[in-house]
Amino acid sequence: MIVFSAIVPHSPLLLPGIGKTNAKKLAQTVAGVADIEQHLYVTRPDTLCIISPHGQVLGDAFGINLSAQYATSFKDFGDFKTSKTFRSDFMLIDRIQRAIRKDVPLVLHSDETLDYGFGVPLHLLTEHLPNPTVIPITTSGLDLKAHFEFGKAMRDEILNSNKRVAVIASADLSHTLTKDAPGGFSKRGAEFDAKVQELLSQRNVPGLLQMDPKLCSEAKECGLRAMLVALGLMDGIDYTARLVSYEGPLGIGYLVSHLQFS
Repeated sequence: MIVFSAIVPHSPLLLPGIGKTNAKKLAQTVAGVADIEQHLYVTRPDTLCIISPHGQVLGDAFGINLSAQYATSFKDFGDFKTSKTFRSDFMLIDRIQRAIRKDVPLVLHSDETLDYGFGVPLHLLTEHLPNPTVIPITTSGLDLKAHFEFGKAMRDEILNSNKRVAVIASADLSHTLTKDAPGGFSKRGAEFDAKVQELLSQRNVPGLLQMDPKLCSEAKECGLRAMLVALGLMDGIDYTARLVSYEGPLGIGYLVSHLQFS
């Protein structure tokens, strides 16, 4: 069953060993993620199903990383000390892939190392959780509707499992909010972020699926597809999209939202 769902950013700057003084600029996001961590802990999940737009992303297929165990790594950011290990929920991964591979383009791969798209949420959200297992899922280059349908395809297997599953979309928004943003400046970045928040708060999935591709491209976002997989998993479940926090002082839009069961 699904017991929890949320959208959180994956900036390595949220980790103390990397963010250092920059973390102060992200105080709203730090507080927002702490809020999510507290609500997640109360639901006592067995498994965290994390959807990330980073890692081994394929143009024409979704991916699930099936390994006996995983270790997070932030060596690319100069942090050689911060790391956690997690076990795979290989039984549920196998159940999912057997059920949907005939209808959904899905590739299984095996890599014990989880990059920051998975690692940041795992570090921030599991401080008090007793050894949850993990299902790491990567998005694809397929269109927005395919991602929502992918989430829906997995939904029944997760709902009917005997595991208490938390769904986490690892998602940053626009990368063009300021002049020194990673993607350069575009006024459409703020437009994209505002539109996503508006549609999400309204639970307007059709509106999200119909987002202007040019707007998404100019905003240089990386999280919409991960969000739509999570929303597909939540399809048919009564929830309220609680917008916990949003800010973009470093040029990237960081949204924290709790898809809270009604």
